[in-house]
Amino acid sequence: MMASVLKKNILVAGGAGFVGSHLCEALLGRGHRVICLDSFLTGREANILSLCAHRDFRLVRQDVIDPVILSEPLDQIYNLASPASPPHYQADPVHTMLTNVLGTSNLLKLALSRKARFVQASTSEVYGDPESHPQKEDYVGHVNCTGPRACYDEGKRAAEALCFDYARAGHVDVRVARIFNTYGPRMRPDDGRIVSNMIVQALEDQPMTIYGSGEQTRSFCYVSDLVAGLIALMDAPVAPGSAINLGNPQEFTINELAAMVRDLIPTRARLVHRPLPQDDPRRRRPDINRARTLLNWQPQIALSEGLPRTIDWFAAAQQDMSLPPLPARPAMQFSGLPT
Repeated sequence: MMASVLKKNILVAGGAGFVGSHLCEALLGRGHRVICLDSFLTGREANILSLCAHRDFRLVRQDVIDPVILSEPLDQIYNLASPASPPHYQADPVHTMLTNVLGTSNLLKLALSRKARFVQASTSEVYGDPESHPQKEDYVGHVNCTGPRACYDEGKRAAEALCFDYARAGHVDVRVARIFNTYGPRMRPDDGRIVSNMIVQALEDQPMTIYGSGEQTRSFCYVSDLVAGLIALMDAPVAPGSAINLGNPQEFTINELAAMVRDLIPTRARLVHRPLPQDDPRRRRPDINRARTLLNWQPQIALSEGLPRTIDWFAAAQQDMSLPPLPARPAMQFSGLPT
């Protein structure tokens, strides 16, 4: 009886993605029923292949831009539905913006209809290229609202606004996680993130790309730590009432990361420098005092431990690294406007 009372029906939107698949796996391991909803625009079937035979796992192929209609009761909804790396979210910026705004709206409506608790996966990108360091949740950010990253940065900021409007109206119990750079197994080799880029390039003896001087900083959180933080946020008895940073506060320059990768992978790859992309943050490090205090959460896995695990996974999966190109989307149709 206790097991049946504790078992929850949980929807994970974006559940076939890098972080989403780890979250689905962790929730199944806790004895819950999991519905994975994914459009497979950037998610991969390989990420959830081992879960598909699980009796408490169900896959729904759908884009969150379309209304989400499910027959099951729902206790919790995690919204991780969005491309999260610049090459992917800039490939179709209109779709990225709509995924984060219209998709979040559709999932909030579903949460309202089912009285489900809701966790929104937001991002450290809402802080833009920050002028405050480290970044605290009350920092309002320094974002270029018309630049090439705006489809993601502003899309996530608008999604946060929607979530807190629903919360202030008393409609949905929402919790918002601002996720900082995350790495680990199941990253796409073509996702353009600095960790996967450097590992793949080093394994293939290709030039290792550093954008700008390499003195810009990032804070790298291992995926299992992030998943534990998301679950802790969802399971907190009382909603925090504000966004919560989830990330590892250890800060590294990109040059330091490159040196670590070269130490771990025997490679002849040389370092090449390319221009820094527009609006790329110069420093990034989360202040996680709220997460420590309210969720009793902090990362457990240092980069020195997580990076070798990630390299081992990429090395083992190297023969599968040639991914098909991202599926093309039809041109967006706007009612009442010429197409």
